[in-house]
Amino acid sequence: MDFANFQPIETTDTTPDTMIRDTSAQDRVLTPEPTWRRRKTLAMAAAGLALAGLGAWGWPALSRGLSGQNSVSLGRLAVAEVGRGPLTRDVAGEGKVVAAVSPTLYAGSAGTVTLSIQAGDQVKRGQALARIASPELAAKLAQERSNADALQSEALRAAADARQQRAMAQGQLDTAAIAYKTAQNELARQTQAFEAGATARAQVDQARDAVERAQVALKQAQQLLNLKDDAMRFELQAKRQAFERQQLLVRDIERQSDELTVRSPVDGQVGQLFISDRMSVAKDARLLTVVDLSQLEVQMQVAESFARELQPGMPGQISGNGQQWKGRVSSVSPEVVNNEVAARLRFDGALPEQLRQNQRLSVRVLLDQRDNVLSVARGSFVDEGGGRVAYVLRDGVAEKRAIRLGAQSLSKVEVLDGLQSGEQIVISGTDNFRGAERVVVSP
Repeated sequence: MDFANFQPIETTDTTPDTMIRDTSAQDRVLTPEPTWRRRKTLAMAAAGLALAGLGAWGWPALSRGLSGQNSVSLGRLAVAEVGRGPLTRDVAGEGKVVAAVSPTLYAGSAGTVTLSIQAGDQVKRGQALARIASPELAAKLAQERSNADALQSEALRAAADARQQRAMAQGQLDTAAIAYKTAQNELARQTQAFEAGATARAQVDQARDAVERAQVALKQAQQLLNLKDDAMRFELQAKRQAFERQQLLVRDIERQSDELTVRSPVDGQVGQLFISDRMSVAKDARLLTVVDLSQLEVQMQVAESFARELQPGMPGQISGNGQQWKGRVSSVSPEVVNNEVAARLRFDGALPEQLRQNQRLSVRVLLDQRDNVLSVARGSFVDEGGGRVAYVLRDGVAEKRAIRLGAQSLSKVEVLDGLQSGEQIVISGTDNFRGAERVVVSP
């Protein structure tokens, strides 16, 4: 209704008896409110309602924001749930096929090498592979053989001289013995004659003196023979020892001469050639390698942190060319190179066919197997906090908590204390928290 154009109703009946009192005295003209003011009021009311709704909806997030020290987006983090299950500790990596027996042959002497084979040839044990021509060694062998012959002649001549000298000493001993016997006989005759009164006592005394002289001469001859025997024995021994030493030297040079013919120590295949045919080499220079293809192993590089747990005999798995084979650790190198240790695995059972030297295969070594272990996926938190702290995610807030870890595998880590099954923790990206105790994790 438009009050601005309101007009009182007039009646045509002016008769006092028929006049009715109207409300003209109570009517008041109203001025309408401007349109812009009404719009402002409605806008303020709508804003108030929207603010109230927004506050009710965002209060939990606001309270979390006030409780945390900073805020990090969930997209920058990796979260995993703590749970129970089996924990397999293993070491996996890439290995290459190597020969368990792959000797390298060296030059025993300087000279010119003549090859009898080529790389890749099949060879048998003891087969001649190369020949080294060494004129110096041949001349030395001839010279030492001549010296050995000379020493042998000296030893033989010394033995002949020893026999001659002993014969002379033995002759002197025999002569002294005869003289002693003669003196004894003469003493007996003089004593018998003296008792018969046919001779003087002085003759008996002279005969007795002669016996004593003969006895001394006999004793000296016997001692001289013994001394001659000792001297000749020592001299002959020295001559024989000199000859034997020379023989040893000759045999050593003969061995070196035999080694000029390089022979295969195993049945296998010629590997790498380090020299070419008719090439001059120095002593102890590398010539070639021979690969025993009947004994192949797989060598892998293991991180130093896992290498100390590797032991010979541990089971492993070797895979390649769409096949899998069982194996066992045969040896672990004691030397660390570039923070890695070389380990070798030997095939269990028959050797697979069509394997080649340096062929690449996948290798996995089982270190430990545990059941019903509280564990969580492995992440950078193991190294960043030293495995002593973790951020537990709950209601959009990551809280720092002290933990204790145990055994570790490539994908999981055992939890000994500080966490419970079903809890979620941040396993990667904790460097964004900057060590804060509480951090808001926004969606």
